Amino acid sequence: MIKKIFMALCITAISVTGANAYQLLSSKEMGKNDAKNQTVVVKCTTDTGKVSAQTCTLRRYAKCSGTGTKKTCNGWQPWQDLRTPGKKYSDWRSAASACCRAKGLR
Repeated sequence: MIKKIFMALCITAISVTGANAYQLLSSKEMGKNDAKNQTVVVKCTTDTGKVSAQTCTLRRYAKCSGTGTKKTCNGWQPWQDLRTPGKKYSDWRSAASACCRAKGLR
């Protein structure tokens, strides 16, 4: 019985400490003609779950060609954290998580 309670507490502690608790502030898509960009801003939270004043800005780009109904975009590029544009992320949530962790938050 005590082993089961201890295992349940360990699993709970691991899942709580590994959780990402950033807060989405804004998401907007801009651009016309030859390019588009999408920007997401998230606010990080502390380990205790309180919202921090620190934010992360994430962006991705798509190159487009043509005009009007014949306009085509070649697909979105990977997400980037604007603080470290050399790193690429498959989705904005993983970029937000990495950015917040780098600031000592989540």
